[in-house]
Parts: sequence; C-alpha cells; structure tokens
Amino acid sequence: MTDRQPMVVELFAGIGGFRLATESLHLRTIWANDIDPKACRVYRANFGDGQLVEGDIAGLIGDVPAHDLLTAGFPCQPFSSAGKKLGIRDPRGTLFHVIVEILQRVRPQYFLLENVRRLLTMESGSHFATILKSLVETGYMVEWRLVSAADLGLPQNRQRVLLAGTRMSGRADIEPPVLKLLTPGELAASSDSTISLVAAIPNWVPIESHACKFPSWGIAAHGRFFCADLSHFDDAVPLSPLASFLETDPSPEFDFTEATKERIKSSTRVDKLVNGVHVLYNQGGGARMGYTVFGIDGIAPALTATASRHYERYKINGTYRRLTNVEYARLQGFPDNHCAGVAVYDQYELYGNAVPPPIARWGMERVLSKGIPVTAFSSAAANLLPLTYA
Repeated sequence: MTDRQPMVVELFAGIGGFRLATESLHLRTIWANDIDPKACRVYRANFGDGQLVEGDIAGLIGDVPAHDLLTAGFPCQPFSSAGKKLGIRDPRGTLFHVIVEILQRVRPQYFLLENVRRLLTMESGSHFATILKSLVETGYMVEWRLVSAADLGLPQNRQRVLLAGTRMSGRADIEPPVLKLLTPGELAASSDSTISLVAAIPNWVPIESHACKFPSWGIAAHGRFFCADLSHFDDAVPLSPLASFLETDPSPEFDFTEATKERIKSSTRVDKLVNGVHVLYNQGGGARMGYTVFGIDGIAPALTATASRHYERYKINGTYRRLTNVEYARLQGFPDNHCAGVAVYDQYELYGNAVPPPIARWGMERVLSKGIPVTAFSSAAANLLPLTYA
C-alpha cells in the first residue's frame, strides 16, 4: 500500500461491523451499501449518511467507485446451520456473485469477506469450492481462515470464515506446477516472503478435486489450493467469562424465571461444558436440542439473528432470563447503544447478523500490514503438514 489512507468499500454493510473496524484502523470508507432499512437507519445514526447507499446492490454495481479494499459479510442465511442450508441454490446465495462482478470491474488490491463456518463443509465442500474457484478466476490469490470470536476476547462460540484476497497482477512466478519445497531456514532467509511461502508448500491440488470438507486454513491461486487444519491461534487474547459481559440490573422484561422453572421439571439435567458453553438443562439431554438453559461461567453459544428462540435461557444469580439486547451488543463487540434507534426486538436480528468488529479488524490488520494475505493468517504455514486428497 502507499502512504495515503487506504479507501474501503463495504458491501452488505448491515449495522457497520466492518465500518467500526475500518475506523479503528484509520481507513477511509468511501462507499457502503445495504438493502435493509432498519440496518441502514442504525448505520446512518452511527456513521452519517455520506457514504451509505440504500438499495439492492445488484442494481448498483456500476456505481461502486475505485477503492483499495473491498469488505463484505455476504448474506449467511443460505449457508447457516440455523437456516434452510440451501447454499448457492438459494437466490440469496447468488448475491455472492455480485462480489465477483465488482472484483472483475473495479480490481481493488485487496478484499476481505466473512461468512459462517458451515460454508466450509456444506454439500461436501462443493459450495466453498465454487466460491473459491470464482475468486481465484478473477485473478486473486485467496487465503481463508476459521476465526472464533472467543479467540479475540468475546465469550461466544461464534466461528466465522474469513476470506482474504490479493490481486496477483498476472504474476506467473508462483504458478503451482513449478513450486519447490523450501526448508524453514531457506524461507526465513528469502528476500521475497510471498513467493517463498507459496514455494514452501507442496501438494497443491485442483480446486475441483477437493475432499468432502475444507479445513480451517488454506490458500488458493491459479485454480489450485493447499489447506490444513491449524491447531493454534497465534493472536488469541485473554478471555473473560460470559458473566463479566452481563448487565447488572436488566429490565424485568427479559425475565422468564417462573416459566423456566416449570419447563425444567420436564427437562434433562446436563450440567457440562459443550465447546466452552455451560449447558445446564435440555429437553433432549444434548447440546442444543429443544428448550435449553445455559450457565454463565463459560461462554455463550453463537448468537442468533432472532429474538424468538424462546427455548434459550440463562441462569443468572438465581433467576432465569434471556440475554438482553445490550448483552448481544457486547458479545458481538459493539458499543452498548449502537442500535439504540430501533426497537429492542429488531436489535436481536441486527446484532445476530453482524460481523463482530474484532474479527473484522483482525483480518484487516493482517491483510493490510502483511501486504499479501498468504503470509497473513498463518505465520507457520511452511511447517504445516498438507492434507491428502485422492
């Protein structure tokens, strides 16, 4: 990047999760878009209306200005485990292709996209393969990484896929067929860390030869990819329990103590941690089946985009209640009053659909500071053992 302030375009802006990250890094948002009137109301209340264009992005592609970094938390409902799981067969899933069209037309230096974990595995990996192939065919090197909100200090079992891209500008010197294996010492001594890191990774395979699921990290270029499961998150920050994020004196409207006590009578006592979430009671005895009561000494399950999940309750100081809208904001990394301009009921959907600003910032910092995403998400990529594909 040059010394000038990088210019950012934000698609599917929602309530501004990417925007908060952008401003914290002193980047310049020059254009943003969303179609949801409530989300746009919140966005304008927090950031003004100078950059936001409300409406269907499919009809606004030609209006997107030149920029350095494209960000997008593209609609996740088609891919979410809480939705119908239709993937790219769902019309909303095709909104991803708007991103591809903008990359082809405007050619920003970088992009950073965000979506749900399920994107890596649904329909035996075929949807993620389609997305990956579309991105690299536009001339970008792509890296993906599964990131947990809990790794970045938010006590929530919310795992999201980040896809980072860098425009390759026709460079043929990292074409996979001519790659050679370098030792870590040779990699460290090289003057071109980008080419060396790619050269250090053997066993690239065609994207269409993917296995039934994609693991937590990988890179792709020229129609081929390499991937591996990462067991360590280098940038993890200290995590406080859910209890420390709760309001001290919430409104009685969130209390469901008496109703919960009645339901507990026909529920199964679980009392164990499931992926860091303390499950106290459940109708089915499992992790998320039916009416569930959670403790607050662990982390929260992934927040949903609805207030109607009436079966989720938390035992807090002897009472049973659902999380408040303010607690949703905190667990997503937003200021308490970020959505103050809309009804409490609507805030659950807006927060639940948003990208947590700490996740967005983590991705932006690595893409923009390292220059090439393939060196950004895994500092130890050269030491990884590749997965084997038939």
